[in-house]
Amino acid sequence: MSVTTTGIMLERLSDKLSHIARSLSGRAAISEKNVTDAVEEIKLALLEADVNVRVVRRFVNRTLEDATGEAVLKSVAPGQQFVKIVHDRLVSFLGDERQDLVLKGPDTQSVILLLGLQGSGKTTTAAKLAKRLQAEGRRPLLVAADLVRPAAIDQLVTLGGQIGVDVFRDPAAKDPVSVVKQALSHARKNQFNVVLIDSAGRMQADSALMDEIVRVRKVADPDETLLVADSMTGQSAVDVAKAFDEAVDLSGVILTKFDSDTRGGAALSLKSITGKPIKFIGVGEKLTDLDPFYPERIASRILGMGDVVSLVEKAQETITQDEAEALQAKMAKAAFTLEDYLDQFTRVRKMGSLESIMEMIPGMKGRISEEDIDEAGMKYEEAIILSMTVQERRNHRIIGPPRRKRIAHGSGTSVHEVNKLLKKFEKMRLMMKKMTKNKKYQAQVMSQLGG
Repeated sequence: MSVTTTGIMLERLSDKLSHIARSLSGRAAISEKNVTDAVEEIKLALLEADVNVRVVRRFVNRTLEDATGEAVLKSVAPGQQFVKIVHDRLVSFLGDERQDLVLKGPDTQSVILLLGLQGSGKTTTAAKLAKRLQAEGRRPLLVAADLVRPAAIDQLVTLGGQIGVDVFRDPAAKDPVSVVKQALSHARKNQFNVVLIDSAGRMQADSALMDEIVRVRKVADPDETLLVADSMTGQSAVDVAKAFDEAVDLSGVILTKFDSDTRGGAALSLKSITGKPIKFIGVGEKLTDLDPFYPERIASRILGMGDVVSLVEKAQETITQDEAEALQAKMAKAAFTLEDYLDQFTRVRKMGSLESIMEMIPGMKGRISEEDIDEAGMKYEEAIILSMTVQERRNHRIIGPPRRKRIAHGSGTSVHEVNKLLKKFEKMRLMMKKMTKNKKYQAQVMSQLGG
């Protein structure tokens, strides 16, 4: 995930379920009462998370059914078995497997119709999806078919300009059906192979809106009909999805504001109630902040089990294989410099917040405090290194007292803080060298991280 995803994501639910998982996972023996008590706690946590009552009931019944048999209670590691059952149930309720877009080949025109209420983030999501498709080698065309919201066309044109994607619009049009017909013709003539239609939204799913989207859908004949829903509205998002699905037969859902959703009721209820998969999640305000939805990864993170796959993917976006190997060679020789250290700040920032990165490391959930995630401290360290000369960054050993005083003054910090950074850096270099040479030490570190 553009791990932009998600220090606050499903925070309340995650805190409670990860606590339950930790309390049971290490036990060598558990009783049926342990299981029923834990399931009761999970039930309350799900209800507090605004998960649909029918979904909660189904979740609880199936978990109890799976977890109270002899195969679990008398197994070698019953606590871990129970956590696995809860994890698998979460995956099932979130949608089992990743559901990608179903589009035609690049030589044929594909159409994506985006629907949603006002305020759901539909127009911004259209641009995010266009940018994503563009990065995959497609040639998208955005279509401004929202003629209800006054600023919708201008907003789409602005966003299209920011990502370098053409926007089709007809300022004189009164009927979105006419705009869609013209846009499809324009796309065919100009060899755009994906047409993304930003349809009208209203404050509520009323009959006028439904009539309009039914007519637009008939003309567009889309390959994907996606509802853009605000995850923070919880069960209301599920009700909206049901209304749209009944009108136009949705193929999937994009949940926006997922990074701000502390409860998670919509994500856990949608697939069970509507049968429609969540295909993407909006995880921030940047136009790159749209991630594929992986049920298994989300379930792991809810239970505090980390998400190593997403962490690796994020790292791969910021560093190539050759760069990683060169860095490892430097670390092995203790040739890692302050210049390299500064470069890592930029890479980490691209991966998301420190909190979101730490939460992806297995075993870190519940073990990290605000003191451990010192983003302000990173900024001070960055300012100190930026106040050094190139020679000083490449060889920190030449930084004597006069230089330290000059660096402190230039960075707006103190000599004490400069000394602290240099001491920390020297210690880190030695640890890196030790880790790259010693396989046993690597294993120790990984076990401490829960790996």
